[in-house]
Amino acid sequence: MSLWADKYRPTTLDQLTYHKGLTQQLKQMAVSENIPHMLFYGPSGAGKKTRITAILREIFGPGVEKLKVDERQFATPSRRKMVFTIVSSNFHLELNPSDLGVYDRVIVQDVIKDIAQSKQIDANAKHQFKVVIIDQADELTREAQAALRRTMEKHTSTMRLILCCNSLSKIIAPVRSRCLLIRVARPSQREVSSALQLVAQHEKFLLPPELALNIAQHTQCNLRASLLALESTAVRRTNLNDVQKPDRVDWEILISKIAKMIIEEQTPAKLLAVRGHLYELITHCIQPSLVLKNLSFELAKSMDDKMKRVVIEKAAFHEHRMRKGQKHIFHLEAFVASIMHEYKCYRTGV
Repeated sequence: MSLWADKYRPTTLDQLTYHKGLTQQLKQMAVSENIPHMLFYGPSGAGKKTRITAILREIFGPGVEKLKVDERQFATPSRRKMVFTIVSSNFHLELNPSDLGVYDRVIVQDVIKDIAQSKQIDANAKHQFKVVIIDQADELTREAQAALRRTMEKHTSTMRLILCCNSLSKIIAPVRSRCLLIRVARPSQREVSSALQLVAQHEKFLLPPELALNIAQHTQCNLRASLLALESTAVRRTNLNDVQKPDRVDWEILISKIAKMIIEEQTPAKLLAVRGHLYELITHCIQPSLVLKNLSFELAKSMDDKMKRVVIEKAAFHEHRMRKGQKHIFHLEAFVASIMHEYKCYRTGV
């Protein structure tokens, strides 16, 4: 049994229901003899990975869906052994080097280079090159991105790179200039509502149009989050006609609780309690950057304009440090501690 977001995920370009112009461009590119390196960028939940999978199927056929998961081991310059996961088919590989932090450069230099030097397994394939998909490319260190640029130049004949990221500003200019930039914007509220209605028809229940629009508005048109919110609400409620707004997911409720704890009391004991909740979010695979963003917004809701500016400044500072460091809990806790200090000084007038 799979989640609706995975169960009803389109597998071909023809199944995509929005951004028709972009879909047509990808179709034309798939039949082209000269396929460039590509960089898909846009907000989370817009459909970047779905379109990448769909264009690979258009290029190589249904064989790209026969996936296997491998764990490979490599040694760092300090001889420390590390393991990373690769999802692959006969035609492509998908990996996320940013999971390894400062060691992502080793993956880019050695592993991707080895992949690029190997030949296509299927001799009858239309294109005799492999595709390497790098997810969360904007989380790569600058050293890894520089190594990636060199790999792109040297192994163009045997490999194509498809990068996927949320923020184009974090990708260095030499990498951007060597890729075809493809922006995937989030769908409109009406398009998200239509997608939710389609899922409701397949699952054989009635979804009120007002609730579908409220879900799209609540998730800020993040289609994946909208499907998760719909599934969560439909499982908990037998009759959706009386439901006006979707149920909040557990991690959002916990972040609201953390924000309330910070505002109510600014003590070391309260900071320790908050740390426990932050650990809980991280262990449940909630991205630390998402925790920081949502916590900042929750805090800003309960503060005046002066403190809102302080919260945003602190969030930007610690988000930058989180990107350069490895232990995310340290930076999240430092953000909370700094907000507690600033808010207590503001309240007491010190």
